[in-house]
Amino acid sequence: MRLCSIASGSSGNCIYVGNDDTHLLVDTGISKKRIDEGLSEIGIKGEELDGILITHEHSDHIQGLGVFSRKYQVPIYATRGTLEGIRAYKSLGALPEGLLHEVETDMDFMLGDIEVHPFRISHDAKEPCGYRMNHGGKSVAVATDLGIYDEYTVENLKNLNAVLLEANHDIHMLEVGPYPYPLKRRVMGDKGHLSNELSGRLLCDILHDNLQYVILGHLSKENNYAELAYETVKLEVTIGDNPYKGDDIPLYVAGRDRVSDIVTV
Repeated sequence: MRLCSIASGSSGNCIYVGNDDTHLLVDTGISKKRIDEGLSEIGIKGEELDGILITHEHSDHIQGLGVFSRKYQVPIYATRGTLEGIRAYKSLGALPEGLLHEVETDMDFMLGDIEVHPFRISHDAKEPCGYRMNHGGKSVAVATDLGIYDEYTVENLKNLNAVLLEANHDIHMLEVGPYPYPLKRRVMGDKGHLSNELSGRLLCDILHDNLQYVILGHLSKENNYAELAYETVKLEVTIGDNPYKGDDIPLYVAGRDRVSDIVTV
């Protein structure tokens, strides 16, 4: 199994997950041109994709979906609420007939030889979800746009080999930053985004010896920066109630505008 961030941040998200035989995207929140360029960097063509998994209908997760799907005719998978949001998003244009497929959270399905497990997340969208993908005894997951997490979230992220996990904002930067007050409350709310601290605490709950890679993603451009997210998450692990220290974890930060290294498990 391979995991690679083509783009991850508050301005656009697109993640590749695959193996030698099956190639998937999680979200298409950047332009078709940037998706194509990112896929090219990792040796994949758009027409080779077996499916696009959409987490929710916000623009930073679907803005490239219309142009990309019309070009490559790749099947699109999302929950019923997310599909309603996609259909209502007029700037996408008409999506090709028959490409939209409804999935249910906690109901596994197969794309090629990869088992896909959608799970609920707490975010201010119609029916958002994260995705866990399993193949050959290995598991990776994409978990962003989490206002809060609970035991259900932890259960869905246990025993992973690699995870892309949200570390959206530094609480102090958000509090003193330029966002209007209602937006600050939204970001910090139960249906908003995970702070660096909460990301580290969630990581403490899912750490195990076979978690080979942790990629921090969906960083806010205005309220976070890579070094701060990295150090804060490491510190939470070090001081947390777990047998690990921050330096024990293979931790990386996904860039907004650059393709990450491919991690292979």
